[in-house]
Amino acid sequence: MEKTCTLLVHFDKGTPALANEIKEWLEGSDTGKKVDAMKKAVMLLLNGETLPQLFITIVRYVLPSTDHTIQKLLLLYLEIIDKTDVQGKILPEMILICQNLRNNLQHPNEYIRGVTLRFLSRLNEPELIEPLIPSILANLEHRHAFVRRNAVLAMMAIYKLPQGEHLLCDAPEMIEKTLSTEQDLSARRNAFLMLCTCAQDRAVNFLLSNLESVSGWGDILQMTVLELIRKVCRTNPGEKGKYIKIIISLLSSPSTAVMYECAGTLVSLSSAPTAIRAAANTYCQLLMSQSDNNVKLIVLDRLQELKASHREVMVDLIMDVLRALSSPNLDIRRKTLDIALDLITPRNIDEVVMTLKKEVVKTQSRELEKNGEYRQMLVQAIHQCALSFPEVASTVVHLLMDFLGDSNTASAVDVVYFVREIIETNPKLRESIIVRLLDTFYQIRSSRVCTSALWIIGEYCLSLAEVESGISTIKQSLGELPFFTAADEAQEAEAGEGATQSSRSNPLPVSSASSKRPAVLADGTYASQSAAAEIAISTPLSGGGTGASANLRAILLTGDFFLGAVISTTLTKLALRLEEVSSNVVLVNKTTAEILLVLVSMLRLGQSHVLAHTIDDDSYDRISLCVRILSSPDDVMRTVWLKYCRESFVNMITEKQHRETEDAKARAQVSNSQPDDLIDFHHLKSRKGLTQLEIEDEVQTDLKRATGEFTKDSDNTRKLNRVLQLTGFSDPVYAEAYVTVHQYDIVLDVTVVNRTSDTLQNLCLELATMGDLKLVERPQNYTLAPETSKQIRANIKVSSTETGVIFGNIVYETTSVLDRNVVVLNDIHIDIMDYISPASCPDVAFRNMWAEFEWENKVAVNTTIEDVQEFLDHIVASTNMKCLTPSSALDGDCGFLAANLYAKSVFGEDALVNVSVEKQPDGKLSGYIRIRSKTQGIALSLGDKITLKQKG
Repeated sequence: MEKTCTLLVHFDKGTPALANEIKEWLEGSDTGKKVDAMKKAVMLLLNGETLPQLFITIVRYVLPSTDHTIQKLLLLYLEIIDKTDVQGKILPEMILICQNLRNNLQHPNEYIRGVTLRFLSRLNEPELIEPLIPSILANLEHRHAFVRRNAVLAMMAIYKLPQGEHLLCDAPEMIEKTLSTEQDLSARRNAFLMLCTCAQDRAVNFLLSNLESVSGWGDILQMTVLELIRKVCRTNPGEKGKYIKIIISLLSSPSTAVMYECAGTLVSLSSAPTAIRAAANTYCQLLMSQSDNNVKLIVLDRLQELKASHREVMVDLIMDVLRALSSPNLDIRRKTLDIALDLITPRNIDEVVMTLKKEVVKTQSRELEKNGEYRQMLVQAIHQCALSFPEVASTVVHLLMDFLGDSNTASAVDVVYFVREIIETNPKLRESIIVRLLDTFYQIRSSRVCTSALWIIGEYCLSLAEVESGISTIKQSLGELPFFTAADEAQEAEAGEGATQSSRSNPLPVSSASSKRPAVLADGTYASQSAAAEIAISTPLSGGGTGASANLRAILLTGDFFLGAVISTTLTKLALRLEEVSSNVVLVNKTTAEILLVLVSMLRLGQSHVLAHTIDDDSYDRISLCVRILSSPDDVMRTVWLKYCRESFVNMITEKQHRETEDAKARAQVSNSQPDDLIDFHHLKSRKGLTQLEIEDEVQTDLKRATGEFTKDSDNTRKLNRVLQLTGFSDPVYAEAYVTVHQYDIVLDVTVVNRTSDTLQNLCLELATMGDLKLVERPQNYTLAPETSKQIRANIKVSSTETGVIFGNIVYETTSVLDRNVVVLNDIHIDIMDYISPASCPDVAFRNMWAEFEWENKVAVNTTIEDVQEFLDHIVASTNMKCLTPSSALDGDCGFLAANLYAKSVFGEDALVNVSVEKQPDGKLSGYIRIRSKTQGIALSLGDKITLKQKG
């Protein structure tokens, strides 16, 4: 068995010192060399050397030294050397040390006394300690506090030894007496800690007799008091009422550490609303008073836990929590918003939205590095508020529309999505939103935002004035026609010929040419997309309007013909609607002709050689379709373009709201009151001099006991599934392990059974790991009697979700055989399912991550299941992931299915899965399951799991 170590010193293995050199320096008179020699001796001993020849040298030449540094190093040396022989008896030469220790304890210098007492607190040999007891006790009354506090620590360590009560029979009484007269804070804390550890009843009596002065004690003593309270209440829960008063009084302590510990202790001991509110208020005070970001994040985690179990109390503190948004750290702001959004009620929604609006305005005025990302978070938060409480939408939508032209594209996209949803769900705001959108349209510089804004204009411009204004705005943004002239085309052709000749030596920069890349669509399938920069370019093409108002023209001339197709469909819808709302045939015909001119100009631009690449086939077909519809419209096309498109969007919004409602119902289902639930009238409870807090706490405790919350056990069947057999039934040693996974820790509870008639000596469970697993402690040796068993626990740390393997063997010796026997254990494979949990994310975020993540694992479908929906359900159940594709999109039986799955690991890693399967004519399924992640481990592990489980 490994020896205990109370000392850790860094050891440089580069130039190890020789024992002869150390001995020579110790025998010299140079104090500096003696100090270096002692340091080297200590480091060699810590790294396994024995150096027995040095002991007598140290006794002769180091023991008489008066240098304080040498005396301190001498005590460290004595701390780590072996003081007993193989039989456990004290070595004879140790007697030489006793007299020196006694002299040190009576030394006139308080430092020597203090470090010697500290050394004695780490000594485990009663034979050495017993002669020193009178000197230790005398130091309890020394004039210097440093000596007194170390004397108390030494007495506590001695009293905790197996023979400690015989060595110091009246130690608790002496320490209690010292505690009542001591003035030094550290010494009082050490004395109280000894009473808590060795004589808990005395500590409790001292605490209860000094209740009035507890709030005036120092912070380290108050922390010890809190530790005692937790210890007492765990062993005797019925007495916690009188201790809660102490905790409440300590909440106002000037020490932030005491405040934090008080709040945590209060939450762990009581479920009374008054206690929880006091703890939450304390956390909110710490949140604002502390400048360290790590402290803020820890406090926010505590508030998150309170929100999960005591939401009704936290609702009243939502504005205090939101004050943490003043921190510039994005992680703190994100966590604060997550907490606050779950606490919104009709009573506080106005205050919350007002706060969020102020924060949005601040991001506009101050140019900080991550203002755009913070603004995006705020927009998403306001969006969620407006969907939950539609009445506040009118107060925020116009403010947010000012950010449609935001340089941060992601933030602007969130704004336009918010506007698109609000204009459908709040019909009263339609007119004002359209007017504001048309006024600010020229500010938009992002292609993605322009496409959504154009769709809104095409669908929600209903009156004659709105339609005319919409057409006028789009035409103004496109600038004057044509987009180019014959002279421009000829000039570009000549430039192209010249560029062709020099293209080998001077290739075009990547950013100036079109790059074709696959894009993942909302259903998980791929599509070809032309990537074009979302910036306005400087071009010599003719036609005015390349100024600030011609934003569509600038984007179109970068080669973004998908935007051109959206412009075409929007203008077509507006032309068809103009025909419905206007009786002026001349105006309708004139407007239609002008729109046709725009469409044809875009087609000509796409087919010309003016731009770096020509129009793609999809955009060409879309614009051509618009031309045909405007040339010869009919009632069927009018219905399709003006009615069905909007109905599809309405269905999408309805489906989304339905999913969110169902999720909310599922989350809230556990807190609903059942018909036979207890209705408690705590006003009728006998008060017997109890405070309101104590009454509330007793009620909550009774309720938990009545509902069985104290005795709730986990599923025993699942426990049995985690028992793994490590050896065979015919092996002399049988072993099985119960594996417990808790986030970053794996605990193996191994049961070892000696099935032989011999005593097994030095039995050791040797484990090794492969992957991102790390053993925490070294194995120990055990002696196992015949037909007996032993429980051995091994702790393993995990650092990622990569599949890990634990393997090893059991080694033991018997009295009849000199050689060591080895039993090889079965391998333990750590399942990735223990680390990932279902999660959800927006479709946009999923597609962004899919494009960014570089690790992909492609698994071919190979299953006996013949139904695509059944196969998807099987994969979802097997991988512990959530299907992001709505059930409405998976309805029907077409023999093809594409769906996106998402999960998050405990380490914050994202796991993305796309399932694409098709039913073949012979009834079998074919296709691929693609897994993407930021790290290689999770992609490989999840792929192996799917390959193993997909058979069905």
